[in-house]
Amino acid sequence: MLSLGILISGRGSNMAAILNNIKNGVLNASVKVVISNVATAKGLDLAKEFGIETVVCSPKDFASKDIYEEEVAAHLKKRGVQLVVLAGYMRVLGPGFIEAFPNKIINIHPSLLPAFKGLHAQRQALEYGVKVAGCTVHFVDNTLDGGRIIVQETVPVFDEDTEDTLSTRILEKEHVLYTQAIQKLIDHNLKL
Repeated sequence: MLSLGILISGRGSNMAAILNNIKNGVLNASVKVVISNVATAKGLDLAKEFGIETVVCSPKDFASKDIYEEEVAAHLKKRGVQLVVLAGYMRVLGPGFIEAFPNKIINIHPSLLPAFKGLHAQRQALEYGVKVAGCTVHFVDNTLDGGRIIVQETVPVFDEDTEDTLSTRILEKEHVLYTQAIQKLIDHNLKL
């Protein structure tokens, strides 16, 4: 069984989908710890409801980003985490953290990468006028949303879409796709 560590910054809806899929036997993994950089993140309460240990590490409590990330990495390693799952973690990871978990960090992004990297991907898609959007699960490397793609799923873009309506449809796909990506990694021992 694969040991996961989940990093969040907010409500944790993707984390909730993963936790429910583990509980229902769809995903053969266990979550060892949920770490948030925001003390008020609603996802922390959800993790506690599932009986999962939570840790808050606020970057402002550390002298530098490197020291902060060393602390987060230490929490993950102490609990034997084999795969780090970013689920709405709103920070760009530094090279030291990425090197601590080589090819063992994944993220989900609300676009069909390599298109529309960074924040507000749904807005970028609408402004560009695409007819198909979607989401991507990818390995995390030292480039912004540039790591190797694991899986993708498409979502149609309708003429009447707003950023909110498109975001909602993409998020529904994310909740299914993230679990599929993790299980694919387990089943195929997929690496870069």
